Amino acid sequence: MSSVRVCALGDLDEDIPFVAQVDGVDIAVVLTQGSVYAIRNECSHADVALSDGEVDDCHLECWMHGSRFNLKTGEPDSLPATQAVDVYAVEIQADDVLVDVASRPSIFPTIPTGSEG
Repeated sequence: MSSVRVCALGDLDEDIPFVAQVDGVDIAVVLTQGSVYAIRNECSHADVALSDGEVDDCHLECWMHGSRFNLKTGEPDSLPATQAVDVYAVEIQADDVLVDVASRPSIFPTIPTGSEG
């Protein structure tokens, strides 16, 4: 698999998850603190969409039970979730946001100030 365009950079609003599907995987793409992240859009504790939760301090909180998942690692930092969710490599090319669900991120693309949607 390779990177797939999921949206334009201008489609992303700060701290509001953008839902997309790549190769059959539901993901949430999040612009926060000047970087873009992609995380599996399913809580590891309950079968609910993480994108319905809130973004805070580079975490995405599950709306149902309050578990918070680190957008960089997918690791939960609060109960009841104890298992990580997958995070994916993100690439910015011009105004396109690309995600590769076969690759874990090694860097997180930063957005130049003034370029956010």
